Amino acid sequence: MSADDRRRAPYAEDPKSSLGRRFGGPESLTRTPFARDRDRIIHTSAFRRLKEKTQVFVAHEGDHYRTRLTHSLEVAQIARSLATALRLDADLAETIALAHDLGHPPFGHAGEDELERQMTPWGGFDHNVQTFRVVTELERRYPDFVGLNLTWETLEGVIKHNGPVTDKLVRPSWQAVSDYDADYPLRLGTWASAEAQVAALADDIAYNNHDVDDGVEAGVFGLWELLDIPLIGPILAQVRQDYPSLDDRLIRLEAVRRMIGAMVDDVLTETGKRVASSGVDSPEGVRMLDGALVVFSHEMIEQLSRLRAFLYERMYRHWRVNRTRSQARRILADMFTLFIAEPDVLPSEWFARLQNLEQAGRARVVCDYIAGMTDRFAIEEHRRLFQLDVWS
Repeated sequence: MSADDRRRAPYAEDPKSSLGRRFGGPESLTRTPFARDRDRIIHTSAFRRLKEKTQVFVAHEGDHYRTRLTHSLEVAQIARSLATALRLDADLAETIALAHDLGHPPFGHAGEDELERQMTPWGGFDHNVQTFRVVTELERRYPDFVGLNLTWETLEGVIKHNGPVTDKLVRPSWQAVSDYDADYPLRLGTWASAEAQVAALADDIAYNNHDVDDGVEAGVFGLWELLDIPLIGPILAQVRQDYPSLDDRLIRLEAVRRMIGAMVDDVLTETGKRVASSGVDSPEGVRMLDGALVVFSHEMIEQLSRLRAFLYERMYRHWRVNRTRSQARRILADMFTLFIAEPDVLPSEWFARLQNLEQAGRARVVCDYIAGMTDRFAIEEHRRLFQLDVWS
């Protein structure tokens, strides 16, 4: 037995036991299958474009705020740390974390809401499904197959890291997942691996903390307005007590660092309790549990609910953010309407993709083109299409 095998928890995924890839081929001599998946994701154009896709603040508003790329890197770091502490496969957890936002359109949730509205007659839009389509269909980098040909375990984690998804298959926007599953079953009714669950919790940890950081940085609320908010408030008070002469910027950064640590510790403690009480001793056992194995405590969930309510009221619905959301919706609506009416103004590669398709298929191609845009490109493309003084 190798040292890695001795360190691995019995319920962790073992890359040597991977179910493999839909399309066969030689494996790497230097990387595990999950590490190879990670590298394939990092090298995609979809991953590179995350550098100018919005979290909350549009990417052109300033270079201090998180983008989908910096968020994904933070999620991957937290996921890898959690997986290592839980004796899981850190490569698999990191891979799913890096992939989880590949399907997000420009302008964050405003962009997703607008594409869902525009696509309602033709099957709708869901960013999780779009992520799945990016890695199984839309990325075209290899001569022998479309998509990235990721391992079964990575695909499973990408589509169901938040839990079983069979209830979602009735939605028109999930048709692509249903079709894929019919040919290559992903057991959509079970929980995913513990590594996928780690990636999901790492996402929660990252966005709760960076939204606090970015909100203060943007001036939509003050640092000391958080003193009465559970979790972050007591941490802020303790940092101020520990460092009475520290400036507000460093107090904020230290408080965010401690809040990440508190959330990570909570996951490790609560997950340890779930492991002990469930007696789970295999990856299959994780999938067949009645609930998630990797979880926050009930106390932490309640604290995060209060924090999210504060952020929703003071940040996500701030008038400056609302203006940006309004602009984003109009930009995407204008382009979608134009491309549907005049598809020959699409770039040649995209115009070629919609030839001989019915209207629903043509709309999906238009949606894919827009969903792949960065914030900056969407703004510039809209300007080129609708402002007569711009001809380039």
